[in-house]
Parts: sequence; structure tokens; C-alpha cells
Amino acid sequence: MRAQGVALVTGASRGIGRAIALDLARAGFDVVATMRDPAAGADLPGLAGDATGSLRVERLDVTDPDTIRMPDGLRVLVNNAGTEGEYLPVEHQPVEAYREMFEVNVIGCVRTMQAAIPVMRVGGGGVICNVTSSSYLAAQPLYAAYRASKAALGAVGESLRAEVAGMGIRVVEIMPGPVDTDMLRGSDRMPEAARFLEYAALAQRVWDGRKGVEDQITPAADAAARVRQAILDDDAPLRNGCDPLADQLLDAWRTSSDEALMRQFIPELD
Repeated sequence: MRAQGVALVTGASRGIGRAIALDLARAGFDVVATMRDPAAGADLPGLAGDATGSLRVERLDVTDPDTIRMPDGLRVLVNNAGTEGEYLPVEHQPVEAYREMFEVNVIGCVRTMQAAIPVMRVGGGGVICNVTSSSYLAAQPLYAAYRASKAALGAVGESLRAEVAGMGIRVVEIMPGPVDTDMLRGSDRMPEAARFLEYAALAQRVWDGRKGVEDQITPAADAAARVRQAILDDDAPLRNGCDPLADQLLDAWRTSSDEALMRQFIPELD
């Protein structure tokens, strides 16, 4: 694919989405950077500067179908909008938390894909890029609801890839690891599971492990460049990392058994 035409990015007010929107505009796409509150991205057109392409900001809330509109000439959809919640064990995670995360991380993305496919088909094809998480490649305690929502989106994308390949539409999945974003910085805390005595020691170990990735954090701009590469590469695989730790997890996932991979993260299994 050539870097031209319209690219729509959801959740572009901050983090990876913001970096992707700027990167794609500088590469030559006419970017529609969408978010729930356009005021949060008011500075984006100026930051794009003398980009080869262009950038405009529009409102799109993946939980509000009335705001989901795909522009004519759409060539790329980046489903980046996402949310997470408290870090709790399955035993204590409210079911409502699962509903909230699935509404944004899965249902919202399905809505945008359903809107994008007819536009891309008429236009001769395109790329749908779903941002999930490398966290679902290996067992991570206390992240079940978030991981489940990202794994579900991965499964949707896998089926979609088989359904639309004959229409000239390619599907890629980006699975970030530790990328320098507000969400990552917010994760540097004692998990809420610590308030339950039977999970306190596990919560401490999870937090210690989170601190252990500090020297592996990738700048958002570098991650965005990797996303662009996967979008433009017609031979890119379905699943792609955008940082070194995600690449390592993907390699391990592709070459290890489930049990072997779990034992790397869960000492109690040995």
C-alpha cells in the first residue's frame, strides 16, 4: 500500500493513537483524528506541521453509533480507542467492569469496522488495523477483563481477515507492550487486588513485575512508526508488535507451548 488517501484513527487524543495520527499524516495520508472530545486534539493539526498529508480532528465515540461516520475515500482504519479498569482477580472483578471494557474494546471496534468495510470495498480496498495488547499472549494475573476484551478483538480481526481478503481489504493486529503513554504511566501502581488478603502477595509481585519493564519502555512515536510499517507492508503478518518486548512475547507465543509460556510468568505452576 502507498501512503495516500484517507486514514481514520480512533482514540487519537492521546497515547499511541495520537502518535499514529501524526505519523500517518507526516507519511502522506489525509488523517481524520477522532476522539470523544475534539478539544483534546485541538493542537494536532498544528503539530502535524508541514506533513506530506493532512490532519483534521473530528468527534467519534465508539460507544455512540450516531457519531460513527466513515469518510469517502477511506483507505485505512486504525481501531485504537480502548479502556481498562481496576486490576482485580476474576473472583472479585465486577461483571459490570467486563461489560464496560467489552463495550469500548470490542463492540465499539466492531461498529467502526462495520461502517468502514462498505466504504473500503467501494474504494477498491484498504487496511483495517486493530490495536490490541501483547498482554493476552501470556497469562497475566489481575488483568483478566482487559486481556479478555483485547483477545476478543483479536479473534474478531482474525475472522474478518478471512472474510474480506477477497475484497482487497487487509487486516492487521498491533499488539503493544510497554509504550510510553498515559495508560502505561497509570498502570504503575499497586493493583487494587491488594485489598484482598488472599491476593495481596500476588498483587505485590505483579506490581514488582510492572516496575521491571521501566527500562524497556518504547516512545510512542517509535511505536507509531512500527504501526505505519505494518499498515503499508502488503506482506505483513496478521499479528505484529510495535516495541521490543511485544516482539519477544510474540516470538515466544509462536514457538512455545501454552504450559511452557505460562510457567515463565506463574512460578506456582512449577
